[in-house]
Amino acid sequence: MRKLASTISVILLGITIGFCQSNHSNSVNHSGHPVLSMATSPEASGFSSKRLARIDTALQEYVDKGRINGAVAMIVHEGKIVYYKNFGYNDIDTKAPLPKDGIFRIASQTKAITSVAVMMLYEEGKFMLDDPISNFIPEFKNPRVIDKYNKADTTYTTVPAKREITIRDLLTHTSGLGYAQIGSAEAKAIYAKAGVVGGIGVPNYILAEKMKILGTLPLFHQPGEKFTYGLNTDVLGYLVEVVSGMSLKDFFHKRIFEPLGMKDTYFYLPADKQKRLVMLYTEDSATKKLVKMNERVNVVNEMFRDYPNMKGTYYSGGAGLSSTIYDYAIFLQMLLNGGEYNGKRLLSHNSVRMMTMNQIGDISRGPNKFGLGFGITTEKGSAVLPTQEGTFEWGGMFSTTYWVDPKEKLIGLLYRNIWPTSWGNLGNLYKVLVYQAMNY
Repeated sequence: MRKLASTISVILLGITIGFCQSNHSNSVNHSGHPVLSMATSPEASGFSSKRLARIDTALQEYVDKGRINGAVAMIVHEGKIVYYKNFGYNDIDTKAPLPKDGIFRIASQTKAITSVAVMMLYEEGKFMLDDPISNFIPEFKNPRVIDKYNKADTTYTTVPAKREITIRDLLTHTSGLGYAQIGSAEAKAIYAKAGVVGGIGVPNYILAEKMKILGTLPLFHQPGEKFTYGLNTDVLGYLVEVVSGMSLKDFFHKRIFEPLGMKDTYFYLPADKQKRLVMLYTEDSATKKLVKMNERVNVVNEMFRDYPNMKGTYYSGGAGLSSTIYDYAIFLQMLLNGGEYNGKRLLSHNSVRMMTMNQIGDISRGPNKFGLGFGITTEKGSAVLPTQEGTFEWGGMFSTTYWVDPKEKLIGLLYRNIWPTSWGNLGNLYKVLVYQAMNY
């Protein structure tokens, strides 16, 4: 009997351990890093349900007052999804709701993914960050900087750059490149004349061709001397293609999306997911009321509203992707975990550390700084909003935004698809509402 009792005890112990491990694996992997899972309650994850309801009130008020057609919001704390809600309409006219799993045009949120791809190749020893980009894209050899610009006919004179553009310059937006379609008047004019595009809503081009042209055009300041938001990450996307031998689309899917389980992130959506693309709204210039954006719109060059549903060939590393809020939360959790998610390591924790620290030194960027692909909150910047020093963040042209606060182990995302909007400050209001809901 004692032998039988002992055997039964061992069996029960094994079942108990197996059950615990099975449950544990839903939220933490074998490395001890969180994997996204729903919180049992906000209170169990350090948040107040009552105070989270203030987010409901604010976002619904924005819908009711016609400031936004709708939004999807998510809060993740220590890998637990504390808040995940949708508000408003995908179609204001029919009152069709904006779905939580809607696929949004994330535009410049693509930059963080391209930056991770670059750092993955850096970790493979393919290049050093201070290597000249011309080592890989010869058209960038011997860059020149604009000296005088004639607005009347868009002609200009140049002087030689003091040095070559480096990969680090591109990651930090200090190369001197401008932005086509949405940048300065000079950049828009010069790039439009040369046929260089911003990468948003322009499916029928080839990245390599446009980046080679860009390499022959002048810089708008000396490399490394200023922060100028520009086509830097598009150049990095082409660098990934040159070094890896894959298209940027294939690199993203094989090396990032598939390992992480990001099943709804694409440059161009497969046919079975095209109905999930959310509607893109804009403001009527006269009335400021929300209306659906025209299927084609002129942004210096033509932009197609529903470009993610087209069979495109242009893979913009700076602006081309569309995704769900859940997929992007997985990507951000990987970074918060120090480069690993669900047993798949994309980067070492020290590469993530480099990406999320000040990489521009004393170069001015308001109260905050910039890392390798992210805006970085400084101590001075942390006095402006509740985000802690060391928070890294960015957003997209069509009113999507995210941030990661490592000190709080917190991820916040707010997705809309509106451009332009008079209510751009909603992202900062959302931050305030997230932090005030903390109970710890």
